[in-house]
Amino acid sequence: MNQTTQPPVSGAGSLPVLTLAAAAFSIAQTAVVPGMGMLSHALNASTTDVSWVMSGYLLAAAVLTPVLGRLGDMYGKRRMLIVVLAVFAVGSVVAALAPNVWVLVAARVLQGAGGGIIPLCLGLVGDWFEPQRRPVALGVISAIAGIGAGVGLLMGGLLLDHASWHWIFWSGAAMAAAAALGALRLPADEGGARARLDYLGVVLLAVGLVAPLFALTRTSTWGWGDERTLGLILFGLLVLTVFVFVERRTTDPLVDMRVLGRPAVLGTNITTLLFGFGMFGAFMLIPQLAQTPTSVGYGFGMNATGAGLLLLPACFMMLVAGGASGRLSARFGPKIPLTGGAVVAAFGLVALAMEHGTRLGVIAWSMVIFGGIGLGMAAVPNLVMESVPREMIGQGNGVNNLIRSVGSSLGSQIVATLLAGSVSASLRVPSDHAYSQAFWIGAAGVSVAAVAAALIPRRRGPVEPVDVAPASAPRAVAVSPGAPH
Repeated sequence: MNQTTQPPVSGAGSLPVLTLAAAAFSIAQTAVVPGMGMLSHALNASTTDVSWVMSGYLLAAAVLTPVLGRLGDMYGKRRMLIVVLAVFAVGSVVAALAPNVWVLVAARVLQGAGGGIIPLCLGLVGDWFEPQRRPVALGVISAIAGIGAGVGLLMGGLLLDHASWHWIFWSGAAMAAAAALGALRLPADEGGARARLDYLGVVLLAVGLVAPLFALTRTSTWGWGDERTLGLILFGLLVLTVFVFVERRTTDPLVDMRVLGRPAVLGTNITTLLFGFGMFGAFMLIPQLAQTPTSVGYGFGMNATGAGLLLLPACFMMLVAGGASGRLSARFGPKIPLTGGAVVAAFGLVALAMEHGTRLGVIAWSMVIFGGIGLGMAAVPNLVMESVPREMIGQGNGVNNLIRSVGSSLGSQIVATLLAGSVSASLRVPSDHAYSQAFWIGAAGVSVAAVAAALIPRRRGPVEPVDVAPASAPRAVAVSPGAPH
């Protein structure tokens, strides 16, 4: 296979493009959240129907993230990044023009393909950057992926208050298009050998993930003990068990279970699941608390823009902590910032559970929480890259991002159920005690993440390749001579 030669670019030139691509997807996750009520009115749809605008996006991202990571390993990460950004941009345009809620849901499913953006960007950093520069670059992209959720809330609020809901999607299309054009100027990578895509694995993974995640999105309506909720969760777990069994016996698996079963990879993914559980709960709780009317005795009575601005200092802290995490990873190894970040985030959640009655207090403790999240989550890609073979970086990061999404979905639904259960007929808003409980639950999840991170075994020596049949053995990723260093 011939290499595609591109003009030389430097690492400094490629990082802004990859950062913009990561920001486009992460901002789109939450930019629509402040406008869910407005969408219901504008599109003449029920609250249940509008909830699919968020659910369809999350489900599509969960299913497609590991698939696109695998395709990036096979056909080239830059090539797949451009394809994914194009699909995301088309979905954004369709969403902006949607005449009804179901066209909007279909467009959000297309946007969900953007779930592959983060692992593809992280994989390209692993391919292009020298080891001493790689941790900082990974830290920046990981931090952007995290703070995008907070920035999305702010941007969505601003656009809703001063423009219209259509501009939420037009802005996403513009960011994705700009990132795709920038990616066209980056050097091409070949990818590995043209292995057969594991279609059976794709179907099993899709069914196994969609069933329990769909059940989680309906818990506020059905309840956790409903037979439909429990049935879908159990069915999904059964299908995922079959998926593991099939993947272990497939020549070219979608997800190589032998690599995922390595102690360092397994420990990293468990930590990511627990971190995601606590992280997304904080993103949901703080804006909702800020918008609670002051007449009920707590809350700040802010509009969507004000709630987003309340999180702005925390988002900035997360970006700073992500860069610092990269430098700490380069010097001490990624376990130190991952464990330390989890401890810091847990401390902030405990403090917020005990005191969230003033704006200054919420700003200060949210900065602690998000600083810890940025410090910890930015170290995860370094751990993944240390633990998987080079030709499986895309797959490893794709699975890790999927696991973080599952943790985020679980955390957000538990928080939503807890808050909904505390709403009284007289106040029509969640109780202050429910907010405290939710912060305590998030703190517990992140505390367990700190323990899991501390138990991740240190890698000694080079990563061992996976033994596969010669006919299907993937080649190491080849990069054109112009690849950045």
